[in-house]
Amino acid sequence: MPVLRNQRSSRAFAMTELLVGVAVFGVMFVALYSGFSAGFAVVQLARENLRATQILQEKVETIRLYTWEQIHESGFVPTTFTEPFYAGKTANESGILYTGKVTIASAPITESYKNDMRLVTMQVTWQSAGVERSREMQTFISRYGLQNYIY
Repeated sequence: MPVLRNQRSSRAFAMTELLVGVAVFGVMFVALYSGFSAGFAVVQLARENLRATQILQEKVETIRLYTWEQIHESGFVPTTFTEPFYAGKTANESGILYTGKVTIASAPITESYKNDMRLVTMQVTWQSAGVERSREMQTFISRYGLQNYIY
């Protein structure tokens, strides 16, 4: 009879080991799943920020193509823009819509150069995962180009 008693206690111990093993496996699975989900969210946010920066850079480079007179002419440079982004989706599916605003103002510098420079501010906003996000870029535009220095 002592043999049966030892088998019963080892069976119970094996069941406890099994439950602990399943619990450890479950915790590991949840941790891995959470880690991967958070990692994918970070990559998605980085992709959106990169696209916003690319849009801003493209718009700033477009402004450089205008002449000084065109920059001063009211309404010649578009003040708003939209750019769709379909990352991994087709054009029929909903992607991210970037909306932007262009502001051309007098440069905050001394009076002697104020008439020859403008401050261009580009701002782009988009909505991702229910959160409104935005990026902004500023540059100076000079009447006589980039090679003339201000002393």
